[in-house]
Amino acid sequence: MPLLFLNEKSWATACDRPRADAAMAGFVDVVRAVAKEDPTDTSLVSEVDLKALEVAEGYSIGKWIGSSPKNHARWQRLLSLRNRSPIRSVYPAPDADGNLEYRHHGDVALGLGAAHFMDGMAVSLPVAPQWEAPFVILDRSELVELDDGTLKVEHANVEARHLSAVPHADDHRSWIRESSLARAATGRQIWERKDGLYPHLQFLPCTEAMLTGLDPHWIVPVRRCLERLEAAVALWDPETRPEPEWQTKVTPESRTRKKVCWFSDMDGFTRLFELHARFTPGMGRVYFRLVPEERGIRLAHIGSKIRPDL
Repeated sequence: MPLLFLNEKSWATACDRPRADAAMAGFVDVVRAVAKEDPTDTSLVSEVDLKALEVAEGYSIGKWIGSSPKNHARWQRLLSLRNRSPIRSVYPAPDADGNLEYRHHGDVALGLGAAHFMDGMAVSLPVAPQWEAPFVILDRSELVELDDGTLKVEHANVEARHLSAVPHADDHRSWIRESSLARAATGRQIWERKDGLYPHLQFLPCTEAMLTGLDPHWIVPVRRCLERLEAAVALWDPETRPEPEWQTKVTPESRTRKKVCWFSDMDGFTRLFELHARFTPGMGRVYFRLVPEERGIRLAHIGSKIRPDL
């Protein structure tokens, strides 16, 4: 289901009405271009109701609709899509982004950040050169808990999918087409589709219950973590490198904590699964071991950081 998040930073700007009218015409065209690929499930998500927006300073959606029959027809096309607000209404849980903040050029960016967080796409009014790109770079601040239990704010530059013109839809067409087919929306779907989605990742039987019982906060973060592990292992040549070039942070467990990382393997032997990748919010972990003879990795735990039995 493609989620299109309105970039509020591109609305209510200082521009004249002819330019605002042209921007709205382009906005409707690009949204409809995406919807053609998946007309039943495409959702347009905004922080406030669409009719409460201003196209430009002092130029409300209502005024735009009433300014010409063509604009009224364009408005009807927008209404034919599913419109949802506020942005958190599409999150797996209302506070799912509680430890995250996204900024663009120093300003908080709700729609752009949500597009990255929810693995969706942002859509902007084409009113400024900064929106004339299929991707937008954001500054992300994330409060994470480290292995020793301390909290730290980590900063990173991330890319959000973005479009403001019909050619941008062409840049994302393959993603749009696969989003409704291959992108799992629940832990159960991740488990059921794992062989097709992650052919280089092997899952111990115990991970089925972990995935199917996954906290809704973690559906998108786990999916993204698994995608990055899969991408790294797919490029791995065990004969030339001892481990993949990871596309997410992967570290071995500390010496004092290795004792909690032993699991019964596929063949019944107990082995150490100490490598782990992280996901948030909270202390999400994916524990695994390398299986170089099969050019893969085997996952033993997906969920909270493993705590030793007291």
